[in-house]
Formats: sequence, C-alpha cells, structure tokens
Amino acid sequence: MELRTAASPRDVKHYTTQRLREEFLIQNVFVPDEIKLVYSHIDRIITGSATPAEKELKLVAGDELRAEYFLQRREMGVINIGGPGSICVDGRTYQVAPRDGMYIGMGKKDITFTSADKENPAKFYINSAPAHTSYPTVLIKREGTEEEDVVIIKEENKVELGSLEQSNHRTICKYILPGQVESCQLEMGMTSLEPGSVWNTMPCHTHDRRMEVYLYFDMPEDAFVMHYMGEPQETRHIVMRNEEAVISPSWSIHSGSGSRNYTFIWGMVGENQDFNDMDGIRNRDIL
Repeated sequence: MELRTAASPRDVKHYTTQRLREEFLIQNVFVPDEIKLVYSHIDRIITGSATPAEKELKLVAGDELRAEYFLQRREMGVINIGGPGSICVDGRTYQVAPRDGMYIGMGKKDITFTSADKENPAKFYINSAPAHTSYPTVLIKREGTEEEDVVIIKEENKVELGSLEQSNHRTICKYILPGQVESCQLEMGMTSLEPGSVWNTMPCHTHDRRMEVYLYFDMPEDAFVMHYMGEPQETRHIVMRNEEAVISPSWSIHSGSGSRNYTFIWGMVGENQDFNDMDGIRNRDIL
C-alpha cells in the first residue's frame, strides 16, 4: 500500500507540475491480477482497485493498517467500471455487473474479488474510510428490483444538471449517501457527461468539512481532462488520462474540463455527510 501525506495550501502554491502529480495524482489504478491501494493521510481515505483476471484476489490489511483484517476499523465502497464480476463477503457472493456498486460494512473479514471473463475483467474501484460502527453490506444497482442485501438507486438520486449551452449537461448518480445506503462517513457516486459537454462542477466549490477523490474514465487513449485544484485564488491544474484518480484536499477546488465528454466517480469522507454543504466560488472570483 502506497502512503501519501497531507499537504498545506501554502506549500502547494509553490509546487512544480511534477510535484503536484506526485502528491495528488494516482496513475495505473487498474493493474490486472493486483489489488492496488493508496493510503492518504487526508482524512485517512484509502483509494484503489481490485482487478481480477486470471485469478481471484483477496483483500488483506497489510502492515500499514496494523489491523487483523482490512475492515476491522473501516468501511468500504466499491463501483465496478469493467466487465461483470463478483465480490464474496464472509461467504456471501454478490454478482456485480458493470456500473453496479457495493457498500461493505465495518467488521467484514473475508473479501475476495473475481471476474466472470478474464478477457473482459471486472475493474472494482475502491474507496475506504475509518468507521465507528457497522452498517449493513449491500449490493447497489442502478435499476431492477430490491431484494435482500440489494438496494436500487432512488430516482431522486439520479440528478440531471447543466445544459449543452453551458458545456456541462451531466447526470449525477448517487450510490452511497444517507437515506439510501447508510455509512459512517463515506459517500460515493458517479457523474456522466453527455456528448458535447466537457465541464464538471462549475461553478466550483470547496467544502472544508470533507475531502474528495475523483476517478476519471470512459475516455479514449488520446483524450484527457484538465483537473483544476488549489485555493480559489491560487488555482493549479493536473492533466489526467483515462482511469486515473486524483486526491482533493478539503481546502481545494475540484473541477475539470476535458478534450471530450467523460465519466467520473467521486468519493467523499470527513466531518459530515451533507451533500449540499459546499462553499460556492463565483466564476469571476477564480484566479
């Protein structure tokens, strides 16, 4: 597990492009037949993936957590952006189709990941945060019928925003949040931009009470996103390619514009779970 320390905004304003990338960008997120994890000191979030292809992958704590098992003191959210696969949690197997998600509660010990087709492996994107209690483990689906251990995303949590005229026609699909899937602090969701739209989260904002991680994907090899970060009057950018993630401290804006439309997964942890708790920044105040 790779470790990343926190960064002061007073220091970040002096970073070179390479230093920004070293501190905040996560590349090669999905590696076949590997579990890859990055532990950030910013709200103790762990970001990463499990990409089973030829073999089943088992999640273990590693020396960095000083825990008997990975979720001894943690909770975890997963969204599959690859082919169909399955996640087995303490003997219960969940079939996780493309764009399905899971919430796995604190205290679950044995977690394994498998793909249905090694030629089209599942890509399980992971966010994990410290937890104080155990909430039910559930499979999260965008549509279908609710049953035991299965939650269907509510229509009010599929929000269409923006317009083509503003280059930001997009749909926000909220997976893990209060009232739908309960968690200690973790929230996760997916935002998809329509063809012709390239801007996300603009006008931008900060939220001092939560940090965030973005995973950008659904882009061809030659496409990119300019991810904007930093204090509102000291903005910086990081060029991001397909299936790369970026850590966003609570003091930083987090917005992007791409060379074409794309999709991104957002994950938040921190002081509260109020999705609308944001400090908006007017476009004319950005420097």
